Amino acid sequence: SLIASSVTRAIGRKVSILIGGVAFLADSAYGGSAFNIYMLIFGRLLLGVGIGFGNQIKGGWGWRISLAMAAAPASILTIGAIFLPETPNSKIQRSDDHQKAQKMLQRIRGISDVKAELNDLIRASSTSKSITQPFKNIIQRKYRPQPVMAILIPFFQQVTGINIVGLYSPVLFRTLKLGESTSLLLSAVVAGGMGTVLAIISMILADKFGRKVLFLVGGMQMLVSQVIIGSIMAAQLGDHGGCSEGYAYLILVLVCLCSSGYCYSWGPLAWLVPSEIFPLEIRSAGQSITVAVNFVFTFLTAQTFLPMLCHFKAGIFFFFGGLVLIMTSF
Repeated sequence: SLIASSVTRAIGRKVSILIGGVAFLADSAYGGSAFNIYMLIFGRLLLGVGIGFGNQIKGGWGWRISLAMAAAPASILTIGAIFLPETPNSKIQRSDDHQKAQKMLQRIRGISDVKAELNDLIRASSTSKSITQPFKNIIQRKYRPQPVMAILIPFFQQVTGINIVGLYSPVLFRTLKLGESTSLLLSAVVAGGMGTVLAIISMILADKFGRKVLFLVGGMQMLVSQVIIGSIMAAQLGDHGGCSEGYAYLILVLVCLCSSGYCYSWGPLAWLVPSEIFPLEIRSAGQSITVAVNFVFTFLTAQTFLPMLCHFKAGIFFFFGGLVLIMTSF
């Protein structure tokens, strides 16, 4: 992500997306055809996210199909990038011919009079070109609020506790006397379906009510849900107890409330807001920092979750609830 910042500035957004798509395709090829652990590790490096199946391989074709199927979305990304036009910003940054940028701006806005906005972009691009080290400039005092937001917003996104909610969902479905496969499938369908629908709703609400309102409402919804879930589990389960179907259904409703609060607020907005707040001259560096911080804390959360769960038990919901309270105040 940090390297991609320089690539984007030098050769544009479109080429960066194409490079990413090709890397995804290479990962699916290596993963699907792997004959030893080193090929799998190399494939995971190409993918860039350590969520592989390297520690579960015992033969059969299931894991090969799973890894090779990454080629489907990767193909959509790569082929789509070929037809994707460059942004007006990128055209202005890399060329003195502003006519193409003007035409693209007219197409995006749906109006012919874009002169004022075009002039703003040209001025911003001129300032941007005068800065040769965006990572050095981003730490200047005048830019300080932006990197603070670029670091804290993705940090808070990863410590909302949404991961524990996702991991608990299949277990809760099992409590309702459903089979393991059915529980995993229902969990994936509920989480994926709800996430997709609410992300679309978030697009509408973010412009209607503003980003801050969604951050606040979503944060309070997650906080209340997690505190109630933790309270029920602490009272019902203890160390070795069970949970009645009635309470299990209630917890499932609360899980959905918690997930929905994330899906229309901190989920999508943690990517949207950082992309909006950086001036053009430090935008590529700022966005790279946002993505890098997100990946770092995704990794740390994944590595620390199980030990925390073993020590905190139901109290883990109160722990993440406290973090949600801090992030909502922020």
